[in-house]
Amino acid sequence: MNSLGIGLIGTGFMGKCHALAYGSVKAVFGDVPDIRLEVLCDVPADKADAFADQFGFARATATWQDLIADPKVDIVCITTPNKVHKEMALAALEAGKHVHLEKPMALTLEDARQMLAVSERTAAKTIVGYNYLHNPAISHARKLIAEGAIGRIVHFRGMVDEDYQADPELAWTWRATRADAGLGALGDLGCHLVSLATALVGPVESLIAETRTVHATRPLDDGSAERRPVENEDIASALVTFENGVHGVISTSRSAWGRKSYIAFEVHGTEGMITFDQERMNELRLYQNRGPFGEQGFKTLLSGPAHPPYGQFVPAAGHQLGFNDLKVIEAHEFLQAISQHRPAVPSFREALHFEAVIHAIAEAASGQKRVFVK
Repeated sequence: MNSLGIGLIGTGFMGKCHALAYGSVKAVFGDVPDIRLEVLCDVPADKADAFADQFGFARATATWQDLIADPKVDIVCITTPNKVHKEMALAALEAGKHVHLEKPMALTLEDARQMLAVSERTAAKTIVGYNYLHNPAISHARKLIAEGAIGRIVHFRGMVDEDYQADPELAWTWRATRADAGLGALGDLGCHLVSLATALVGPVESLIAETRTVHATRPLDDGSAERRPVENEDIASALVTFENGVHGVISTSRSAWGRKSYIAFEVHGTEGMITFDQERMNELRLYQNRGPFGEQGFKTLLSGPAHPPYGQFVPAAGHQLGFNDLKVIEAHEFLQAISQHRPAVPSFREALHFEAVIHAIAEAASGQKRVFVK
């Protein structure tokens, strides 16, 4: 495999992130095929043309079907609003393209299951954009847990909060509707926390939950007095039981003033604890109950070359990786999976479990009952 052509649908926050990642992954890692930035799609056409020039793509189109049909495109990156994920992903898979999809997979769990079935019927590789999983600090946390650094795991406690919907006068958008966005804070944020909990502790078996919509309506962005309803949740919390018996608490809010990218967790073990906060993404804190009791305490592990693949970006600790670097690592994982004919992490199959959990939270909250994750 000498080269792979990239087709990018969408030019927003994550579209730019994908363009940066695939534009630099070869320079960072070296052990991947040559990357060709072939086609960029957005609407209207003049917007697509402008971003193709800015992002370095060879050509532009305003029709995503044309991008998928282009014989020079091998990987389709989908960074569009949630409601079109399924249609675009299925079309790309049926065309024999590899799919790099931003989360969530789809608006409903049934649609996500259909996407998995089609992906497994084709030879195409898939990966879903849970980029926080690729943080070297998270990889090191997993290593510490696997090696028994904090003993047997007994409890997971995590939260993921942002304040992008905290202002009650923020204008109503498609994110407030189930038809366009699906779930609210769970689909935007909670699934990221579930991905980390699963990676660190294991699959979730069952849960009980509650959800709340903080701001029932929002004003239209047209200067009128009209307000429209918010159909999905601003806050969700769940008590979870993992398949291995570990107990956990997870919570998410998109209305938490002051929180910007607060993905924080504690993993409690019989011999210590690991804690992490994404707003300080290059630090991991470790407590071990070893040595004199009066000298025990948390120590901060600062990411560096000892925590792969940090060293591929910078050869010295303390210089810090950033959010976009995680997408470069994710792109590398996908390219390696394609080259090595193996599943990427996380593929549609793994991502389906994350989405099964957040939909189980919504179901449990609606019915006020314990729900087993299917």
